[in-house]
Amino acid sequence: MKNIRLIVDNDRKAKQPYFIKKELQTILNLYAKMVSNGTWKDYSLYTGNKEISFNIYKRASEKPILRILKNLKPNYKNEKYLIKDKNGKVIQKSENLKLLIDRTSLGKIELIK
Repeated sequence: MKNIRLIVDNDRKAKQPYFIKKELQTILNLYAKMVSNGTWKDYSLYTGNKEISFNIYKRASEKPILRILKNLKPNYKNEKYLIKDKNGKVIQKSENLKLLIDRTSLGKIELIK
C-alpha cells in the first residue's frame, strides 16, 4: 500500500448544511401532531448550498404543500428561517424557528370530517 493518511476535521468554522437537533425536534414535533390528526402524510429533506428544507406532503405523489427552510446565507437577520407554500411564496420568516412555527399557527390546524 502506498501512503495512506487519515484526515480528521473536527474544527469546522463553516456553517453546517443541516438542521441541528433542537431545530429538527421542533419541526418533527409539529409534524407528528399534524400526522396524528390526518393533515400531513409524508415529508422529505432537501439540502443545498444556500438552504435546507423540510418538505411536507399531503400525498407522496404531489408537490410539497409546505416547506420549512433554514437559509444558510440570509441577506437579513429575520430571513434565517422561512415557511413557503406550494407555489414558493414566503408565508412567514423569522430568526427563531420555534417562534416562526408558533406565529404561523400551523400546530393549531385541525382536521374537520
